[in-house]
Amino acid sequence: MTISTEDSVKGGFHEANGTIKEELGKFANDCGLEAEGNVEKNAGKFQEQIGHAKEIVQQPKGTLAAITKDGNVS
Repeated sequence: MTISTEDSVKGGFHEANGTIKEELGKFANDCGLEAEGNVEKNAGKFQEQIGHAKEIVQQPKGTLAAITKDGNVS
């Protein structure tokens, strides 16, 4: 698993876990748990976006590596 995929998967997990905590906090009328869930959910979204950004940055590397010195694509 690439680092970018790993970040996306972990971010998705944290986002889902945060959403569950947030909803449990709302249900139990526990502002602390709700806030904790909201923070974890947003951190998961951010981590997921980092994974997508890493993928985008890595894509041109493969494209540039395929170009030979004379300018032809191998």
